[in-house]
Amino acid sequence: MTIQPRTPAWPADRVAEARAVMADVAHHSDLLIRLACNVLVQHGETSSERAEAQRLLVVIEARRPVSRAQREDQGRAAR
Repeated sequence: MTIQPRTPAWPADRVAEARAVMADVAHHSDLLIRLACNVLVQHGETSSERAEAQRLLVVIEARRPVSRAQREDQGRAAR
């Protein structure tokens, strides 16, 4: 395995990847969406982009307990 050095394009590449995830949130896991939101909150180009990422991050974080509860309920139903 070779480790590639970070290039000056690294932050721009991560922001581009984060934008791609945000453009298609329905097809990505909450974990990946959370990571993309964090990148855009910190490195987003405009204040509106950073604010939108922050709002989506709040929504994703709020969903977490519901999904955990659903998994627990499914486990009880299977018994």
